[in-house]
Amino acid sequence: MDLRNVAIIAHVDHGKTTLVDQLFRQSGTFRDNQRVEERAMDSNDLEKERGITILAKPTSIVWKGADGKETRINIVDTPGHADFGGEVERILSMVDGVILLVDSSEGAMPQTKFVTGKALALGLRPIVVVNKIDRADERTQEVLDEVFDLFVSLDATDEQLDFPVLFASGRNGYASEDPLARSGTLTPLFEKIVEHVPAPDVDVDAPFTFLVTLLDRDNFLGRILTGRVNSGVVKLNQPIHALDDAGNVIETGRASKLMSFHGLERVPVEEARAGDIISLAGLTVATVANTIADTSVTEALHAQPIDPPTLSMRFAVNDSPMAGREGSKVTSRMIRDRLEREAESNVAIKITESEDRDSFEVAGRGELQLGVLIETMRREGFELGISRPRVLFREDENGKRTEPYETVVIDVDDEYSGTVVDKMNQRKGELTDMRPSGGGKTRITFSAPSRGLIGYHGEFLSDTRGTGIMNRLFEKYGPHKGNIEGRKNGVLISNGAGEANSYALGPLEERGILFVGHGETLYEGMIVGENAKTDDLEVNPMKAKQLTNFRASGGKDDAIRLTPPKKMTLEQAIAYIDDDEMVEVTPKSIRLRKRHLDPHERKRAKRSAEAA
Repeated sequence: MDLRNVAIIAHVDHGKTTLVDQLFRQSGTFRDNQRVEERAMDSNDLEKERGITILAKPTSIVWKGADGKETRINIVDTPGHADFGGEVERILSMVDGVILLVDSSEGAMPQTKFVTGKALALGLRPIVVVNKIDRADERTQEVLDEVFDLFVSLDATDEQLDFPVLFASGRNGYASEDPLARSGTLTPLFEKIVEHVPAPDVDVDAPFTFLVTLLDRDNFLGRILTGRVNSGVVKLNQPIHALDDAGNVIETGRASKLMSFHGLERVPVEEARAGDIISLAGLTVATVANTIADTSVTEALHAQPIDPPTLSMRFAVNDSPMAGREGSKVTSRMIRDRLEREAESNVAIKITESEDRDSFEVAGRGELQLGVLIETMRREGFELGISRPRVLFREDENGKRTEPYETVVIDVDDEYSGTVVDKMNQRKGELTDMRPSGGGKTRITFSAPSRGLIGYHGEFLSDTRGTGIMNRLFEKYGPHKGNIEGRKNGVLISNGAGEANSYALGPLEERGILFVGHGETLYEGMIVGENAKTDDLEVNPMKAKQLTNFRASGGKDDAIRLTPPKKMTLEQAIAYIDDDEMVEVTPKSIRLRKRHLDPHERKRAKRSAEAA
């Protein structure tokens, strides 16, 4: 059977996973009466909730052409968000072609540029699919011109610039070479894949080699390594060994289980041949970017270099007075083991332990990536104290400090563009492009230091009344921009422990915005609200009314009506806190607190910071 390996790449929300759903249905992978969830490839809970792909996942379908010839197509669904770009960079080494999916209205976005640049650099020839052509605001021809300009700017070869184009609606399950078509099937896409993507250029007679690109765990099989067989044939129980980059043997073992992909399932097989994407079990130490090979092989395969992390957060043991009440995993040893396991499978994350051994510096690509890790851990029963994100500085060859910059593309209604430009200027962002994008909207592009963007997203949504869309992508390391003003407002801090009381909270509403409601348990040093002024204020939210046996003069007490408290999501809380504050994360709660709970310690820390 012929074989094709292809990755689907696109910006977030451009319809990759929905298109894969339709490819499954139209290739006969699912039975007619089989119940299948929407976005079948988004398998974990967070992916389903957020509607985004976080982990890259391979799948396989068999396509029978008009001539009756069957072709096996291995498809890899990739994340669309730049924070999970590390997944995409590794995946591209497994495939021989890419399908670039572009929204017919939004066009080529920053993440499209990032992944496409990586794919073109590897010499992969793309098939461009303009998706969602049934949108009322489609601008198909302009989008196609944008894609061509993007390819030129990324130094595509003449062969890559001569790309085939299809116009599709993934949700409705049709693709066509005619941009005006509004019905049909995905047969043209299957035919283009078979015709345009080359079969794997591999040597079946050479010794077996295999580069690990994904790592998974199974309670019964242990470590499962996924990747493409680079050369040769591997058989069940064949002796194998794992090599690191330098060609050193890490461990030896046997291929105790071989699995091939069929639809959404892994199917056990007796052997796998060069070019196929498989999962392999039997080794306990080998990890991502290692080479698994026949014991006669001594040279490792080249692994794609991964862009370094640009942002870090401190993960600490939860030391608040309410520690251990909600979570089952609270010790530093458990946190260390979990983070080390994450760093093994996610090569875009780096972990370093602090000197006090009670906290860990976790470096990654962005707030969303680290936020997803924290959310996953809290669902597993962990309790953590999380610091404010900070960017990772470097020094250039002249010894000058540099910091990461991001390309920020903002789509916003015309009336809000002035506010956005003003706010980005305050955060040291440099305007590089501004153009109308149709429908009363403007597309504004900035080059801004990552440091200035921390915590801006919530403010941006408020400024644009929730209508603005902001996309960010790492651009470069550039000169340090000096001091950037952070959060302007101070916070309201509880001066004792107890339960919040509506009698005390009523007057506090005049001071600012409250984060807690009546009856919530508080402790000293916990942040209960935002002060309307710039300084922090210690307050007593537990004060109750003095009860006497005298009636109130009016014959009845005034009922206290509180505004519902502002509840933050995990990402909002991480973006909100200042350098001297932390987010306490438990399986049931997200609380904000000062790093030093004792007011005297806070003053001492503030004085020593000012002296430094």
